[in-house]
Amino acid sequence: MKFFRSKKYNSLTELVLACQRLEPSAQTIFYERYKAKLTGICLRYAKTKMEAEDIFQEAFIKVFKNLNEVKDIASIDSWVKSVVIRTAINYYNRTTKDQLLHSSIDDFPKELESADYDTIIEQLNVEVLLKIINQLPDIYRMVVNLHLIDGYTHAEIGKIMSIPDSTSRSNFMRARHLLMKKLQEKGITQYENS
Repeated sequence: MKFFRSKKYNSLTELVLACQRLEPSAQTIFYERYKAKLTGICLRYAKTKMEAEDIFQEAFIKVFKNLNEVKDIASIDSWVKSVVIRTAINYYNRTTKDQLLHSSIDDFPKELESADYDTIIEQLNVEVLLKIINQLPDIYRMVVNLHLIDGYTHAEIGKIMSIPDSTSRSNFMRARHLLMKKLQEKGITQYENS
């Protein structure tokens, strides 16, 4: 998202300042700047494409509403991404978290050991990995996306999802096991160096 090109606005700073002045053309350019990549992030947290689009729209309402609070325009990309991720988590909390509270912990698999797990995951095609992650139960998908893909710590995940960080860790470990099981079902049991 560092790439910037606009005939009317010569820099990202000019674009953000124009958005803060509520200039519609700037807002359109700003929105389009993030749409493809951040809708992809929304897809990782949503169950359907329509949900992902709803999350993105909701996030951008928040972005435009709070854009005047941004003081360091150099950090705008990470700020917008953070708003989108938090909106996705809030959406998840509103729509599916209650369903999981009624599930038994026995409904989910226990962890199995695999020394090759991290190496296998690192070598996978991103598209294949995302398809497999999207097959995980909601709580696991959220934790995997936040920790493995977006780089949040378990303490940060705990705060975002209103769960203890130990729960984030155990959910990640169970998700990790389930990912390995799904990879094995697809015949991926070891990594190959290219």
